Amino acid sequence: MRVSDFHFDLPEELIAQHPPAERGTSRMLVMDRRTGELTDESFRSLPRLLRAGDLLILNDSRVLPVRLFATRGGLTTQGNSPQPSGVIEVLLTEEVEESEWRALVKPARKVRVGERLEFWGSDTALRTKGPGLKPLMIEPDYRGLKPAASSGQEPAAYPVLSAEVVAAGEFGERTLRFAPVEDFYERVGRIGHMPLPPYIRRDQAGEADSAEDRERYQTVYSQRVGSAAAPTAGLHFTPEILAELRGRGVEIEYVTLHVGLGTFQPVRVSELKDIRLHAERYTLPATTADALNRASAEKRRVIAVGTTTTRTLEHIAQQVAAGVEEHVPGAKAHIDPAAVTPRLKSRPISRAAFMGLPALAELPKIEAHSGSTSIFLGPGHRFRVVSGLLTNFHLPESTLLMLVSAFAAPEGEPERGVRMVLAAYEHAIRGGYRFYSYGDCMLVL
Repeated sequence: MRVSDFHFDLPEELIAQHPPAERGTSRMLVMDRRTGELTDESFRSLPRLLRAGDLLILNDSRVLPVRLFATRGGLTTQGNSPQPSGVIEVLLTEEVEESEWRALVKPARKVRVGERLEFWGSDTALRTKGPGLKPLMIEPDYRGLKPAASSGQEPAAYPVLSAEVVAAGEFGERTLRFAPVEDFYERVGRIGHMPLPPYIRRDQAGEADSAEDRERYQTVYSQRVGSAAAPTAGLHFTPEILAELRGRGVEIEYVTLHVGLGTFQPVRVSELKDIRLHAERYTLPATTADALNRASAEKRRVIAVGTTTTRTLEHIAQQVAAGVEEHVPGAKAHIDPAAVTPRLKSRPISRAAFMGLPALAELPKIEAHSGSTSIFLGPGHRFRVVSGLLTNFHLPESTLLMLVSAFAAPEGEPERGVRMVLAAYEHAIRGGYRFYSYGDCMLVL
């Protein structure tokens, strides 16, 4: 199957630039995955559409304002310091280890290994610092972007953070090692901006983000800091809707998957078989593991909120299934190259053997653990945990759209799932639904 099979045309005016005025008021398109039947609803009808005994799983990862602006502080190793030449945009995507982060930088061609980047306070975030350097807020080479409103204080004499570029990768990837400071996350929170997707335009208005984004590009139940993008299907929930769900007998639990670099990188291959995703870290708490085991034993539905939650649950099921590999004759090749947690570690198995393994209800119990996953869920994947999916509308030719198409497909008919989802998207476009992160949502049951 080709990446181009997942193309659709979207009028630009349907890309939501702001969240709805009130959280929880989005529209919701409901798809019956058995028939493809579509029903127009509102998100507030979700408690009515689920049923008592359903297990709803949400991703409680919290977004860190990791979009930063730096100036070039020279080379930290050898050679002459380069002349500062504009603002460097830095998007932190994953903490590799303490004080060391993977990042996307722009313009990447100017940022070399061994160079030092300096990050200034919010009121001087886009200013250079040092003798003979003019404030960059008046430079035209960054689309007129202005710093945050001045606090009236004098600019800081020293940068809030500084980092050495220690490695370079493809497509603007760099590894940064930050100088040790007290409370790194507090400093990032003070000078950083929310990592809004590029299709949400703020720079043209002279700002990197807004107070609205600080609140609304974050779920109301977010707890564990670590994501470089919001798990956007959860943006619709309010405390009141969560309480109503519980009141109707829906069980609610959480996983944590920190959204990383894969969210920002487009698909650069033409065939689905060649897609490789970056690994992202996740945690399955004991309470959620117990709830999944009970729901499985009692044959109750598991509803995943978002593609991040879906990938986490299906990765875990895959690893548990791999634990019974010795009972599957001829199993030998890998499914997912992601790191396997020690509790679940086993020899890898072939895709054919994996597809023949029992459903989760017949597998060993899931245990609480942490790990990482690079699982790609495309058409043909057999879903072993998730039986319902709440998700936003996704970009053309994206791995997220492929996941939704895989979930919608009747077993053994992967192409039909693609057709059903693209038909649903066509319906949404005709109906004026709002797309992407701040847009409306879709419930597939």
